Amino acid sequence: MQQYDAIIIGAGQAGGPLAKKLANAGKKTVLIEKRWIGGTCVNDGCTPTKTWVASARAAYVAANSSHIGVKVKGVRIDMRQVKARKDEIVLHARNGGQAAIEKTKNLDLIFGEAAFTGPKTVVVTLKDGSQKQLQADLIFINTGAKPAVPPIEGLNDIDYLNSTSILELDKVPEHLLIIGANYIGMEFGQMFNRFGSKVTMVERSPRVLGREDEDVASAVHKILTDEGIDILTDAQATNFKKTKKGIKATVNAGGREQSIKCSHVLIAVGREPQTAALNLPAAKVQVDERGFIKVNEYLETTEQGIYALGDVKGGPAFTHISYNDYTIVYRNLIENKKLSVKDRPVPYCMFTDPQLGRIGITAQEAKKQKLKNIKVVKLPMEHVARAVEMGDTRGLMKAVVDTKTKKILGAAVLGTEGGEIMSVLQMAMEGGITYDRVRYFVFAHPTYSESLNNLFMGLED
Repeated sequence: MQQYDAIIIGAGQAGGPLAKKLANAGKKTVLIEKRWIGGTCVNDGCTPTKTWVASARAAYVAANSSHIGVKVKGVRIDMRQVKARKDEIVLHARNGGQAAIEKTKNLDLIFGEAAFTGPKTVVVTLKDGSQKQLQADLIFINTGAKPAVPPIEGLNDIDYLNSTSILELDKVPEHLLIIGANYIGMEFGQMFNRFGSKVTMVERSPRVLGREDEDVASAVHKILTDEGIDILTDAQATNFKKTKKGIKATVNAGGREQSIKCSHVLIAVGREPQTAALNLPAAKVQVDERGFIKVNEYLETTEQGIYALGDVKGGPAFTHISYNDYTIVYRNLIENKKLSVKDRPVPYCMFTDPQLGRIGITAQEAKKQKLKNIKVVKLPMEHVARAVEMGDTRGLMKAVVDTKTKKILGAAVLGTEGGEIMSVLQMAMEGGITYDRVRYFVFAHPTYSESLNNLFMGLED
């Protein structure tokens, strides 16, 4: 049994940084990773998908710039080169992360699969089949989540794709059928439509993006359909069959059954926690009904000294939340802080083009909470000078405010660089800067953020 001060299971966006910081703080630390350094973000999430988003946007801009006097003929997608660029960027990030870990003193890196044998003990099965027994008073779980697979008849009879395996394609699908019109599905849908695929999306809910306000979701829906994507709402796939020419899907949409012939199927219905192999009962660590690890506001599990960070604990599944989890745990344990995840901001951005940046509450959430003194203000991007000048006026800015305290409670920015504009509003919210002050800020002209003046001018009596 090898003794450590800290065991970290999973080298994702919380596990890797935490391992280095604990080791540098003098704790003998071991980091266990069954696959690659960097987790989902680096290997099959943020990094690779955003490289493809960039390629897709370049193709779109090249083919859709005649209205600003730039005429490009014959845009062609070299999918092998698109994939090769993605692979190079991913490997650079992964290898850089691994090198930084390997050169950190007081830190061991083990590649293998970990399972608990007790509250303070872990067995690691190495790739050669041998095992290592480890023990530590502090254990951190950062094993993340994986694509969920719905129980649809015939699905296992076809070579369906998920958000990981689709990144290995080096040819553009003729017709991509996407099950799930959520954030992941929409990014891939628009991306492959711009690469040249026919794209059909199937969404079970009555509308797309149910957590967003209806006007924002409707605007996103229109942007995608205007580009030629078919979106079926109140619909679900009930059967898949492999044919000589591809795949036949049976879809029930609004009570009517129809057949869709396609070449590829992408399953994008959400993600599930990677907890099955951990043998959590041996550690007395409890999970919820979906398998996510239960934690308190300090990220400690039901067993003292064991913490869960990132997607494996449920809640907002974003890289920046996982990274923030690490900073909270580290500062609490090493710097004796009393930091909590309670009421922390949860910004996020959907990287369609244009982007959807979001922070705080939506108008529908304010209504559900029956908040008083609430006003909602909107500004179409066609009234944003910078958007007009750049030739892309799709989308809108929207904010929810409290007219009594003049606080900004939430915002949605659907537009070019929507995530960056949202971040300006988040800074204001975090700093206690009220909307009446933002109304009269002196922003550089002409920038997108400058139009926040005009957005909040809409609140004037």
